Amino acid sequence: MRYSIRELVYVGIFGSLWGAIEASLGSVLHALQVPFAGLALSGAGIAIALTGRVLVPRTGAIALIGLVTAFVKMLSVGGLVFNPMIGIVIESLLAEAVVGLGPFSRVTFLAAGALATAWTLAHPFLTGGILGGQGFVAVYVAMLKSAARFLGVAPSAVVLVLGVLLALHLGVGAISGVIGWDAGHIARDRLQPPRGGPL
Repeated sequence: MRYSIRELVYVGIFGSLWGAIEASLGSVLHALQVPFAGLALSGAGIAIALTGRVLVPRTGAIALIGLVTAFVKMLSVGGLVFNPMIGIVIESLLAEAVVGLGPFSRVTFLAAGALATAWTLAHPFLTGGILGGQGFVAVYVAMLKSAARFLGVAPSAVVLVLGVLLALHLGVGAISGVIGWDAGHIARDRLQPPRGGPL
C-alpha cells in the first residue's frame, strides 16, 4: 500500500515529535531518576503515534512512526542507543498489531495503548536480562525492590506490587490510547478542507 506525500509528512512529523520528547523530556526524567520515567515516556509516545495513525489510516503507519522516532533518538545522542531504540520499535509494533487486527475504534486504540505501555514492564528482561547478561532473576528482584520502595511496602508483598505495576502500566496505556483516538479525530476534522470550498 503506497503512502501519499501528505501521509509521509505526517509520519515524519509525529515520529519526530515522539523522538523530540524522548530526547528532551526523557533525558531530564532519567537524569532526575524520576520513578516510572519509562512509562511516562511510553505513554506520551504511544498517544502521539496513535494520533498520527488516525491521520494516516494505513497499515504500518504506527510502525513507521516508531522507526522515525528511533532514528531521531539515535541522532539526538549522536550514536546507537540500542536499549531505548529497541523499546520504541517494539512498542510501536505492538500497537500496530492491535490496531491492524481489531476494528478501527476507540476500544481498539485503548487496547493498543495498554499493550504497548505494558511492554515497559517486560523491556528490562530483554535488554538487561538477556542482552545485558544480568539474568531474569536479577532483573526481577531489582524491579520488585524498586517498585516496593516507591509504593512504601515490603518487597515480600509480591502479589500487591506486581498487581499495582501491571494495573498502572495498563491504565496509563489505555488513557494514551483514548487520547490518541480523540486527538487524532480532532486534528483530522480541523485539517480537512470544508466541503464545497475552494480546492
